Order: sequence, then structure tokens, then C-alpha cells
Amino acid sequence: MTSLAHPRLSGLGRNLAAPQDVLVRLAAHPAGRHGISLRRGRLADAVVEALLTHGDRRTATVLHGGQISPAMRRRVAEHPDPAIRDAYPDFVRDTVDLGVRIGIDALEEAYGRPRTALAGAPSPKLRAAVARSWYDRPPTVQEGLLADPDPQVRAAATEHEQPGVPPEWRDRCLADPAVRANVARYVPLTSDQFAQLMRSEDETVHRAVAGNPYLSEEMVARLLDIDDPLVRVAVARSRHVDAETRDGLYALVEAERAAGSIEAEVALNWNFAEPDWLRKVPLDERMTYLDCPYATFRRVLASCHDLPEEAWHRLDNDRELMVRRTAARRPDAPPEVLERLVRSHGEVFHIRPLLVDHPNFLRHTLRTFVDEPSPHVRYVALQDPELPVTSLQRLADDAEPSLRRGVARHPNITEALLERLLSDADPEVADDAAANSAVRLSSMYRILTAADL
Repeated sequence: MTSLAHPRLSGLGRNLAAPQDVLVRLAAHPAGRHGISLRRGRLADAVVEALLTHGDRRTATVLHGGQISPAMRRRVAEHPDPAIRDAYPDFVRDTVDLGVRIGIDALEEAYGRPRTALAGAPSPKLRAAVARSWYDRPPTVQEGLLADPDPQVRAAATEHEQPGVPPEWRDRCLADPAVRANVARYVPLTSDQFAQLMRSEDETVHRAVAGNPYLSEEMVARLLDIDDPLVRVAVARSRHVDAETRDGLYALVEAERAAGSIEAEVALNWNFAEPDWLRKVPLDERMTYLDCPYATFRRVLASCHDLPEEAWHRLDNDRELMVRRTAARRPDAPPEVLERLVRSHGEVFHIRPLLVDHPNFLRHTLRTFVDEPSPHVRYVALQDPELPVTSLQRLADDAEPSLRRGVARHPNITEALLERLLSDADPEVADDAAANSAVRLSSMYRILTAADL
């Protein structure tokens, strides 16, 4: 997080080119310490000593594991102040008490015991934390967690399909209220097990069953009578439902949404389960979904890479943007399709790889994006690491702060432009400018002097 009052100090703390003496001086200021806490890689011992001298419990929380040397780990472990000494272990324990997921390595470090021992720890919250974070635990450990006397541990052990529930444990788990809904989502169900789940009055169980990918045609037919929009949409996405039935189910949910149902809105727009089975059926059957009125089916179809050219032409021009984006990720997507999509709608930066990183994307066109009217699209130009200085100057003059931030982070930025952005009115721009490795050492010292460091 950027320090609103001292953004250049917090940014400088993140600067990977900042030498040791700069970091030592920054450690005397809260904003500098916060920036240092966000750095990647190991901190020099002198910097850690400065953080221990000037920092507090919050600072000490980040001094652990590979971020500090073995000598400094011993230094922290033997620190006379228990608030410093126990900062990281207490943070991990608080996280465990809150039921928030944390890595298995962090649990081992904080509790000082191997994961095999932690799986049998006296605290049920700790055992549940192990179940959430030790993804590749062996079958013997998983069986111990499934048999745990505490329901929160059993629930944590069954949150995900892996490492899974052995066949001989399924009856027991499906009868257990603590894990029934979890397990009903992903294990193959027998007719008796399905009937048992349908007798439940818990709507969560019904919704879990409706999303199970292993249901038979008879089981899906039984779900048609459940008056729940989430179940209806899940059933509508089943491989065992014909087009007429699917249309009827969607129409019911659409009517409920029009009447103000929040659950119907969630079922239609926030249900991330997709009909993955469509990818596995023969090509001729998949092609029948090219005109499907429901975008989720077309999106799954667009994720296949063996479609004929006629299908790609339709999907590249689909009315839904996410369908077009999915189609554009195929290995042989034409350059003009990729450019048109990005030029019209920009990038989705949290989904990797980016479309502009596609082998067929013509990278030299990126610099022309500077002229686009949308700031979201102009931002894409910054993906060119050799973007001309004249273009960077134009973007640095933009009223949109996100564009100035992008310029502040750019590797081709000039010293003059960087100096200007260090004084930007938006603190996040100044923070990013200070974090750029191109900042001159003289500028770093000037920033420190201005802050009396």
C-alpha cells in the first residue's frame, strides 16, 4: 500500500536498485519500512538490524523464512522483546484462529513442527489449517483428517476434490452433515447415495448435487422438480438436458430475476461452473452449440482448439466479449483478430498470458494504441518495453492516473520524465516512480534528505 503522506519513501523501499545504505536509512521511517516489507528476495543483515532497531511488531512480522539470513532468524528468535520475537508466529496463529488459509510452510515455520505432526496437533483449528493448505498430503493423512472428531477439520479436509475421498469413505462422508455438501459436489454417486441426498432438506446439499459432474440421466431428471434458481441453472448446464428443457429452465430463472430474485441473479451471472463436459464430446455434437443462446456453452466451445474455420469466424464475432476473448487464445488466432479485440476492449491483466503476448500478436502495433480514445486501451501501449519516449511523454500528461502510473513503472522511461513523476500529485504515481530501478542514486539521496533521514 502506498503511503499517502510519503509515497516516495514507500516506493523507494520497494526499489530493487536501492543500495543497502539507502534501505538502512529508510528503515527509520514508517513509510520506508512498509515499502521494504513489500520487497522480494532476501534482505541484507544490516537492513534487518535497522528494521529491528526502528520497527515494531508489525515490521517484525515480515522478518522470517527466506527473506532473512539464518543468522538474522536466530537474532529474531532470541530478541529480548517478545512482541518482536513472536511477531510472525503470532500472526500465523491469529490467521489459523480466524480460519483463513495460510501456506503449509508458514505453519511449519511458526509452530516449529513438521506437517505430519501438525496434522495431529491438539488444536482442531490448526488441524483444519493443515487440511486446507497441505494439498498433496498422503492418503493415510487424509484418512486421519476424514475421521477427525472435530467437524471443522473434516469439512476442511473435503473442501476440494483433491486429495479426494476414497470410495470406502464415501458413504460415511455423505452421511456426515459437516462434509455432506462438500463431498456431494464431486464424488461419483450411486443411486442409493443420490436418493439419500435428495431426502435432505438442506438446499446447500441440493445445490452441491446439481453441480456434480458424474450424475446420470435419471438423477438429473429428479432434480428438475427442485424450485431453486441455482439448481435450475446447474441442471440446465448438464449434458443430460435437451435444448427444450434447457430453455424452459433458463426461462424460469430469468422470470425470477425479473421479479427481483437475488438468487436468480447470482445463478445467471455469478455462477462460475461451466459445462466442461462439452469439451469431451465429438466435434459434430460440439458444433451444435455454436448457436446456443447461452454464452457459457459458447465460451466452453471457444476453448476447444480443433474447430473448423467457419466456427472460428462465428466465435471471433460473438456478441459476448468473453467468448471472443476465449476464442482469441487458440494457438493459431489470426493477428488481425487479436489486434482488433485488444484495440476495441483493452486487456484483462489478471488473466495470463495476455493477448498481446500471443505469438501471433504483432507487437509493433502496440505503440499505435497511444492514439486510442479509451484510456483502458491506451494503457496497453505500455506493454511495449521499447515504447518511444515521445509516447511515454504523452501518456505522462494524461489525466488518467493509471496511465501515469504505467509510465512511472516503464523500463524505457527517461531520467527527466521520472523526476517529474516523482513529484506527481497522485501518491500512487509518485510511489511507482520511486520504485523504478532507473531512479538515480543522487535522486534517492535527495528523497532521503528531504525526509530528514
